[in-house]
Amino acid sequence: MSAISALWNADSIAVVGATERPGALGRKPMDFLLRHGYKGRILPVNPKGGEILGVPAHASLKEAPGPVDLALIMVGADRVPGAVDDCIAAGVPLAVIASSGFAETGPEGAALQAETVARARAGGLRLIGPNCIGAVSFNNRVLATFSPLFGAENVPFEPGTLGFVSQSGALGFGAASLALQRGLRPGWVVSTGNDADVTALEVLRELAGEPGCRGLLGYLEDVPDPDTLRALSASGTPVALLKSGRTEAGGRAAASHTGALATDDRVLDAALRQLGIARVDDIDELLDAAAAFEFPLRPKGPRVAVVTTSGGSGILAADAVGDCGLELSRLSEESIEALTEIVPPFGAVQNPVDITATVLSDPTLFDRSLDVLLADDGVDIIVACFCVMAGPDVEKAVTALSKAARKGGKPVLVARTGADFLAPDATAMLRDAQLPDYPTPARALKAAGALWQVSRPRPRITRAVGAALPLPAPRATEPQLKQLLAGAGIAVPDGRVVRDAEEAAALTAALGGRAVFKAVLPGLLHKSEAGGVRVGVTPQEARDAFQDLAALGGDVLVEELAADGAEALVGVRSSPLGTVLTVGLGGLFTELLDDVAHRVLPLADGDAERMIAELRGAALLHGARGTEAVGADALAGLLYRLSDAVRDWPGEFELDLNPVRLRPDGAIVLDAAFSAGDRPAG
Repeated sequence: MSAISALWNADSIAVVGATERPGALGRKPMDFLLRHGYKGRILPVNPKGGEILGVPAHASLKEAPGPVDLALIMVGADRVPGAVDDCIAAGVPLAVIASSGFAETGPEGAALQAETVARARAGGLRLIGPNCIGAVSFNNRVLATFSPLFGAENVPFEPGTLGFVSQSGALGFGAASLALQRGLRPGWVVSTGNDADVTALEVLRELAGEPGCRGLLGYLEDVPDPDTLRALSASGTPVALLKSGRTEAGGRAAASHTGALATDDRVLDAALRQLGIARVDDIDELLDAAAAFEFPLRPKGPRVAVVTTSGGSGILAADAVGDCGLELSRLSEESIEALTEIVPPFGAVQNPVDITATVLSDPTLFDRSLDVLLADDGVDIIVACFCVMAGPDVEKAVTALSKAARKGGKPVLVARTGADFLAPDATAMLRDAQLPDYPTPARALKAAGALWQVSRPRPRITRAVGAALPLPAPRATEPQLKQLLAGAGIAVPDGRVVRDAEEAAALTAALGGRAVFKAVLPGLLHKSEAGGVRVGVTPQEARDAFQDLAALGGDVLVEELAADGAEALVGVRSSPLGTVLTVGLGGLFTELLDDVAHRVLPLADGDAERMIAELRGAALLHGARGTEAVGADALAGLLYRLSDAVRDWPGEFELDLNPVRLRPDGAIVLDAAFSAGDRPAG
């Protein structure tokens, strides 16, 4: 257990800057701790001493009786470094800096923040913040916060099982209030502000070890640390993250195709998928995932069966399945036969199963249909949809659904489309039955998708790992790169750099009478646009081609002309989340269609095949409309070999293989470019 756990386990809390002045922020934590029944010692710190709200105050933290588990610093930014020094002197392990006026205000504030963190680290003090609203434990009634949420008259304050951690304090506590309104039960809410020392991700990792924590929800503004992200994933606790900044470029602009296509946001998507962490797009989705995480049942697969009282709801649910990373179950013949005996003739027995509004007169339709779906081995998740049902009808439906959930061992999510006044007690009834409910089928399916994402087995590496290659020189040329690639078993065209026109003509003849000529010039990434490539050169044309390319100022590479086939792009680049592999359809189509897939290395078993399958144009590789299959397996093999080859490359770099020619007999790299830092090579 680290110092961070004081946010929810502190037996003593010092409020530095506490005051009795009505409306002052320094009064609120005192009010909240007293009002909500904190059982530990409260130590207000104010230079005037005396009492604050009936609690003895201390002129400085150094005078307060120890030990002090947690300090909440609520003084002006200029006084924060001194307060940090006092915390260190008093042996406080963790301080929350609520004060603003730091990096969020500009260079001067950033310098003050850096100085404050440096002092804390030198003294062994961890910091939350600055510029944050603090933290709350509903389970232990620790309220190191000034959030107005806890001044509300009727705020629920019961133990919970969900952890909310947010860089934005207002957004985090606002989301927590919406969770409480929905009947969800947060156990911990933490804001981390500027993340100057302890990050939001570190707090999530710490909460993952708390007994009784069933799900974690996070709002992040910074790209997360990959090691902490992996540790969080390894905890096994379901996690959903809302990361802002999707529309920003996010990474450094790159001259290569790979860098332009693999922005940090795309890479984060890929990393989270690999780690089994759900990514959501807004607060509603975050809370929808939380509702699914609260209950213990987890799906064994992505196959969904939909049972509905409304044909329209069933269609909407079926439409949403694919977009949520799920599959619509193919029901067994036995299930269809059984449902035919149950469902009215004007309903539907294929998935989605429409039991129609007849359920209002025969509530057993839900029970019997659910029994069939639960017994079908091809069903992993059930989504039950009903609309505009009121009072007793809802109660009957909930009874049937809860009975099914208890005995079936499969998650059941409910889409209840209708106003709350139709069945005011429905939410509480569903919650008591451990059935997460949503207002629309699409939201229920998104929550089911998040539940599957955090439940799916993590891929492992059991294959034989290939040879690692040395990092190329910063200005490595295409011939040098291809020599390296060949050493990893990656196919490249026959050819070499030639010294003069005569050698160029002789080599062209030896390569079959038609060859490719390329200018080899450091810094020239896109050779075709610069007139640095000649394709299909004959021995008779070789002298002129050589002289034209040599005039550009570099060497001339002569290679065999590869047979026609499909083209792919393959690239590797460094990123804040690790080394990233990108694959897509090659040539201009890559950027025009934006059809690419990413993984953070190393590749686990099956990752390469899954990357290829994610491409919208994957059918072209497998042979669409009667055309010949063109090397999907060979491309997968290349991806694995490249993953292994670059696994130890340090620093910032990009390797761009574009195009890779795909043929039924294999994959061959036609062009390669490399850059280290800001120094491109060609």
